[in-house]
Amino acid sequence: MEQSIFEQVHGRLIVSCQAEEGSPFNSPEGVCAFAECAVTGGAAAIRSCGVEKTEYIINHIQLPVIGLTKSHFDDGFVRITGSFAEVEQLIAIHTPLIAVDGTFRQREGGLTGPEYIRAIKQRYAGVSIMADISTVEEAVACREAGADCVSTTLCGYTPQTAEESKHGPSVEMLKRCVEALPGCPVFAEGRYNTPVEAASAIEAGAWAVVVGSAITRPHIITQWFADAVRGAAVK
Repeated sequence: MEQSIFEQVHGRLIVSCQAEEGSPFNSPEGVCAFAECAVTGGAAAIRSCGVEKTEYIINHIQLPVIGLTKSHFDDGFVRITGSFAEVEQLIAIHTPLIAVDGTFRQREGGLTGPEYIRAIKQRYAGVSIMADISTVEEAVACREAGADCVSTTLCGYTPQTAEESKHGPSVEMLKRCVEALPGCPVFAEGRYNTPVEAASAIEAGAWAVVVGSAITRPHIITQWFADAVRGAAVK
């Protein structure tokens, strides 16, 4: 019997292969090159942004893919797969697991994240949903609404949690989600920038850990080193 995506990634690393506008890697071929490297390095799955790029990765990589789209709320903060049309596009390319914004902020039709997830599950039979959340309360509400799993992706990237982004990964919030949702796969994502931090997520009870910037953002990694070297030079 074929394993589910959750069985395949349990206790493993997922690599987020994304590239921003202006990056030389910002193409289906570019992000797929990251995905190919992730496969070689032992990743269990890929997280991908954009319908065209996600489809390209699905067709070229023999790993399960978590797909999403990105836009923005009126306040400028990121929104993950914020409309039914985007969900339909990801379903059409056979995305195994679709990540959506599960925060309490309102989006299409005035729906909060949990309300949006409930509507998706009612509209599209068989679709698997990952709820990207920023608080424990959102995680619980999304699970009750039918989310197949939750991820701490947005802790630090909403107006209410922005302070978190100044620190390392939100391990304590992760632990609270795991405790609040027994039997629910809880994924760790957000500022897990070292192998030690990634391991700490699994030790805290995460189903799997998603790492992006520290693996697939060469300009950010370069900046970390450049800033450290400059700081040492002026001492």
